[in-house]
Amino acid sequence: MTDIALIRRIAARPAIVFEALSTSEGMASWWGPDDLPVVSAAADPRVGGRFQVRFRTQDGLEHECAGQFLEIVRPERIVMSWQWTSGGVPEERERISRLELHLRAIETGTELVLIHAALRDEVSARSHEGGWGGALDKLVRTFAAT
Repeated sequence: MTDIALIRRIAARPAIVFEALSTSEGMASWWGPDDLPVVSAAADPRVGGRFQVRFRTQDGLEHECAGQFLEIVRPERIVMSWQWTSGGVPEERERISRLELHLRAIETGTELVLIHAALRDEVSARSHEGGWGGALDKLVRTFAAT
């Protein structure tokens, strides 16, 4: 299995970024690799609560992922299970991986470390790295504009 890790610096306090990472409204503002709106987002941000996000990509395809919140430490860490329910990387569809979001206060706002663990192989990891990279860049732009 393969893991990826991405780091972004966001111009907002950790508590604000935490809400963007864990709530339906927050997820709807940045999820998905392209500059397209999220189709739907639902989140119950508590241990055992579920999330589900559907987004469209530039090629016109829709993708949906879902999972469960496994750990929540406000405003420092979120850990979720992750599974593609439609679209996404076909080899990952039947598999459950792990998404970790770590937040740390820095002088200019928040440092966010995203770790997507237990991906099938390097091909899947590179695909997820590109997708998450686009989504995190959108998150950074969201807060840069405020």
